Amino acid sequence: MFTGLIEEVGRVQRVEKASGEARVTRLVVAASQLTQELKQGASICVSGVCLTAVEVAPDFFAADLAAETVARTSFARIAEGTEVNLELPMRAGGRMGGHVVQGHVDGVAKLLAIEKVEGGEDYWLRVEIPAELAKYVVFKGSIAIEGISLTVARIEGTTVTAAIVPHTFEVTNLRSLQPGDGMNLEVDILAKYAEKMLKGEDVPAAVSLERLISEGF
Repeated sequence: MFTGLIEEVGRVQRVEKASGEARVTRLVVAASQLTQELKQGASICVSGVCLTAVEVAPDFFAADLAAETVARTSFARIAEGTEVNLELPMRAGGRMGGHVVQGHVDGVAKLLAIEKVEGGEDYWLRVEIPAELAKYVVFKGSIAIEGISLTVARIEGTTVTAAIVPHTFEVTNLRSLQPGDGMNLEVDILAKYAEKMLKGEDVPAAVSLERLISEGF
């Protein structure tokens, strides 16, 4: 589980394209901070996608991407030099600074604009989300975009707006993105569990709505 608080921005060193029956693409990312703690076989969230590190060195790590992962995420546009947001899993008993982020991408949003607030230092981030995911996005609710925990400031149809403070802009890959770029989107898992329960479908006892609320999620 992740929190959506970005710890480091890595840069793609190499993308080894899939070949043969395995159809696995290897992603090599330059990073120097989280690699001091990351272990081979451990999870790491890369721009909102939970991946497994298959190789770790002091200044880079590598992870394998299945064809399904490439097809369903913004990794379809990834190339050498692309900046990616990095976060290690939350430690047991640690502070929940953002919201519950699984690293399971629900869809790809399209960046419409990142513009400075008139007369201020903050930014407005506007994205277009897939229509089938709009029902899970609510005013002042949580959403993860490129692995960043954000609060919805406005939703108009499939256009979602979030406020970005200068710190977030500077320490994430938002500064490198351009209108039209795809962005990994994960809606709030609580919304999906709530929908299932309202439909009368069974959910695991461990994730009952009452328990999640009582635990502060």
